[in-house]
Amino acid sequence: MSALPHRHASPRQPWGEPRPGVVARLGRRARAVLGLTQPQRRDGLPELPLGLRHGELASHYLDAEREGDHRRAAAAAVRATEEAIVAESWWPADVWAHRALWHFERAEMTLQAARQARRIGDVRTAAGDPASARRYYAEAIDEARDIGAEHEQGLAALGLGRALVDLGQVTGGRRMASAALDLLERSRAPGAELDAARRLLGTEVAVGEPSEEER
Repeated sequence: MSALPHRHASPRQPWGEPRPGVVARLGRRARAVLGLTQPQRRDGLPELPLGLRHGELASHYLDAEREGDHRRAAAAAVRATEEAIVAESWWPADVWAHRALWHFERAEMTLQAARQARRIGDVRTAAGDPASARRYYAEAIDEARDIGAEHEQGLAALGLGRALVDLGQVTGGRRMASAALDLLERSRAPGAELDAARRLLGTEVAVGEPSEEER
């Protein structure tokens, strides 16, 4: 998926559910190493906001959620995310994207979870909140690296680079662009993605920008 257009207005509504904490993620990995069954619980997932409970996709999602079918629930949430993105409705997009991420993680679909974390970063950057987008890109990079998904890691690095540039951290953004270009080239990414990384790598450093050592 291509990156979303940048927006610079602050979100008008609170964002969606927070990412699962580090302790919870480590616990899931430990259970996987020990061969233990992943518990199917909804702990920590709030009810879907009433304003998002209408429509066919919401109905499909709620049915899958009630049945504990994480794969089907995640797929419905992804489709709802994409519809909200097309409408530039950033808060619903963020809520749906978080729910998709939650279900992908419960289904132990690590690549899809990494992709969804990156998508949350894209949504928040497009909504004018690159500061909070950074942690989602960083987590996507870490998870993609863990499974050797270089293409996804490259896209997340590119997203993080854009967010840093939006925040005025041009040197850091260019460094991420360099890393992204290397990963995308190795994974034989489409030309449009390679061109996006090259454009970001060529971003001019503003006169008087503090060095990394001065920050």
